[in-house]
Amino acid sequence: QVKLAESGGGSVQPGGSLQLTCEVSGNIDSLDNNSCLGWFRRPPGKEREVVAILYGTNQANSVKGRFSISRDNVENLVYLDITTLKNEDTAVYYCATGYSIGASSCRWNNFGQGTQVTVSF
Repeated sequence: QVKLAESGGGSVQPGGSLQLTCEVSGNIDSLDNNSCLGWFRRPPGKEREVVAILYGTNQANSVKGRFSISRDNVENLVYLDITTLKNEDTAVYYCATGYSIGASSCRWNNFGQGTQVTVSF
């Protein structure tokens, strides 16, 4: 099983930038071209939503424009870069893995514990 551990959250002022890191460990060899890596978030009182997805080994898709996902295959890390942070970006951010079900769609089956990001003055 793949284990996911997020870090990098904290308090940030609006307009700032932040990089979150997800350490991937365990059965890493199971992450192949049919796998998906992604970042989700759950704002207070709202449903969890996806913000960025990485299909296969390196086909990135920023679901929300200010969010960028990337991967370091040597260190087994997945990053989420967020720019121009807004108050509404306050949420718990989760790293996730899943598998492709075709047409740039994923079925997600593994989430980390999350890291809190709070945007305020």
